[in-house]
Formats: sequence, structure tokens, C-alpha cells
Amino acid sequence: MPDGHVDPGVRGTRGYAEQAEELAARYEGIDFPAKHAAVLPLLPAAPAWAIDIGAGTGRDASWLAERGYRVVAVEPTEAMRSRAMALHPSPAIEWIDDSLPALRRVSARGRRFDLVMLTAVWMHLDADERRLAMPNVAALVGPRGLLVMTLRHGPVPSGRIMFPVSAEETIALAAEHGLRAVLEVHAESSQAANRDAGVSWTQLAFRRD
Repeated sequence: MPDGHVDPGVRGTRGYAEQAEELAARYEGIDFPAKHAAVLPLLPAAPAWAIDIGAGTGRDASWLAERGYRVVAVEPTEAMRSRAMALHPSPAIEWIDDSLPALRRVSARGRRFDLVMLTAVWMHLDADERRLAMPNVAALVGPRGLLVMTLRHGPVPSGRIMFPVSAEETIALAAEHGLRAVLEVHAESSQAANRDAGVSWTQLAFRRD
């Protein structure tokens, strides 16, 4: 799910507001178990606190809320956030306008989470922004918490801004902030057009050491 976005002032959000309707239809067509099959056995049992950073259309946040999680959904692109709130109205989801790399509003709350998700977000940050973002993300992971990240590899769609990112770099950066990789799975895209274009994904999961 390329639902991840960063700050409106950061270039990585470019193109999402303009294509919100089209992207919503595409994202909502892929369900959580299909997208996150590899990490399903690792998810904390509900009820648990989860945060979905770059929540996009709210598909993942809604799936978690329906299963008893209390969810904070972070989405800075207003067109995506408003559409998500209409698609998935739930008292178990709190929506926040915030963004990487700083996550100022979220970080100010001082809450830690049992599950932290960044689905197709990391490639919108350049290397310097990723170094700034990782400690802020790591600080959200509770003592027995799980961080789940998906990394996109391949050509950049027209009108978007993405940067090369590797599993190796991400694992090393997470380790600097006390997070140990417990899952690394590589797969081609589930969407035919992306697959034909050579898009692939890496799914990573981390625990706090």
C-alpha cells in the first residue's frame, strides 16, 4: 500500500492530494491480510495501542480498529485524511495531522505503542531525513512493541518524489536506536502494473532489544 506520506512542506507528499480519489480506490482494493501476511503472526494481541504513520486512506487503521486495537492514524495530506475519515468512521481511530521526520505532535504526547506501522513511507524521505526520522519512530515503540515497515523499490511514478532505500540501510539505522530486525521478506508488487514496471517491496519488522 503506497499510502505513506510525509509533511506537506516536505517534497515526498507531492502528487498525493491531486490523485487522492484514484489512489483511494487502488489502496482500498488490497486488504490488510494480503498486504501484511508475513507479519500477521507477530502482531500484538488486541486490545493494544497501534500507530499507523502515513495512514493514507485508513485501510490498515480500520482493519486494526475492527479487531480491537486502539489506533492513532497519522496522515498529513488533508485530501487523503478527510477521505479516510469518511471511508472508515470509527471511534477507535484518532486522526492526527503530523509528519515525518519530526512527528512533532505525536512525539509531544510521550505515548509508546505496542504496534508502530510505516507502510510505504520510508522511500519518501531522503537519506538525511531518514536519519532524522528513525530516532523519532524508535521512541514510539514500547518495551515489547513491534515496528513494521514496508520499503518500495523500483521506478518512481510520474509526479511523485521517492528516494532509493535498502533493507540493509534500514536495519542498520534501526539497530542504532535499539531496534532488532526479526523479519525481512522481499516480494514483487501485488499490483500488475507495478509488477510489470519492476516494482518490488521489502517488509521488515523490528523488536526493541
